[in-house]
Amino acid sequence: MGDKVSKVKGTNDFLPEEAKKFIKLESLLHSIMSSFGYSFIKTPAFEKTELFVRSVGKDSDIVNKEMYTWLDNGKTSLTLKPEGTASVVRAFVQNNIGASSPINRLYYVDAFFRRERPQRGRFRQFHQLGIEAIGSENPEQDAEVIAVAYSLCSHLGLSNVVTKINSIGSSEARGSYSQALKEFLIPHADKLSETSRARLDSNPLRILDTKIPDEIELIKNAPVISDFLDDGDRKHFEDVLETMESLGLKYEVDPRLVRGLDYYNRTTFEMVSSDLGSQNAVLGGGRYDSLVKDLGGKPTPAIGFAAGIERLILCMDQANQSAPDKGPDVYICLAGDDAIKAGAPIAKQLRDSGLTVVQETLRRSIKSQLRDANRLGSRWAVIIGQDEVNANTVQLKSMDQGGDQSEIPSGDLLKRIRG
Repeated sequence: MGDKVSKVKGTNDFLPEEAKKFIKLESLLHSIMSSFGYSFIKTPAFEKTELFVRSVGKDSDIVNKEMYTWLDNGKTSLTLKPEGTASVVRAFVQNNIGASSPINRLYYVDAFFRRERPQRGRFRQFHQLGIEAIGSENPEQDAEVIAVAYSLCSHLGLSNVVTKINSIGSSEARGSYSQALKEFLIPHADKLSETSRARLDSNPLRILDTKIPDEIELIKNAPVISDFLDDGDRKHFEDVLETMESLGLKYEVDPRLVRGLDYYNRTTFEMVSSDLGSQNAVLGGGRYDSLVKDLGGKPTPAIGFAAGIERLILCMDQANQSAPDKGPDVYICLAGDDAIKAGAPIAKQLRDSGLTVVQETLRRSIKSQLRDANRLGSRWAVIIGQDEVNANTVQLKSMDQGGDQSEIPSGDLLKRIRG
């Protein structure tokens, strides 16, 4: 026997019970997105590296430290997708999706890759739901995207959900604020961590994401970006909040919420839930009105959010929403060669009618097969032996109603199960 091959650090096996949760969640996501008029989009697992350098930002941690990048045989630099928005916008531009409609509501459920420190609910290969509303600059579009996020949280059973929201204004406002923040922090550089000192030159706004208590205390006295917004940015933000209030959506304005990717502008938001303890973040997103143009398209405003699937499954577990699906409708127990031959067409007939059916293939004793049917939570057991084959009958046993058992003609089986 050869040595075992282990999975790569930071990856995760979705074993059958966990995979059931994934399927249940994905089905829920498709239903919610459809109810808001969003259409599914699927992009390749890898893209040209320049896509992420141009969109996410050459000075971001994602581009500098976390991407899985290689040269293919044609010497083209390729990267496994570290996030979804850039790929969706690239597809939007390349396929001229905007020509068919002035507004496009898109969503994806996909795998992404970042070489970061693995932790609970976060892996180096991870999965995300993301939505992108492309075409409207108006505040009601921002509110709609946040309403989709609230609907998702509600269906997951999370009750204590609040949107932390801010506006980072135009790219000009962001640039002015970045310079002011840098000037504030330079005299305190000796108090910053190595990571924050590096960000001080490359992307000072990322320092606002720090989780280090001393740095959190320091930036409490830093300038806030709201002081750098122009009148248009302020009016847009006020209208977003007013629309959220009309929808009954809870929010807290957080002047320190400045998302780190280069393409964000105006509205940024995160959703948190006190139901989740210290790791309380559920999802995050924001507006990115210049990205379509930056990637070669016509100037087109857009807003979206992303939520980690692994994180959402933890939310489901926390809210007791991830109970396993029901077992099969029917378990067919077989004894003898003739019964084995008779069982397959019966199983096919039941499956063709829409029932879920498990058929015995290990040739175990009837007792063992019934024990397995009980373990799987099957509603019915159909027992076929030589006597039943000779009489063209089956034994139908109720597994969830007291174990009643009766012999019936094979032709009556579906009718009896359907009741």
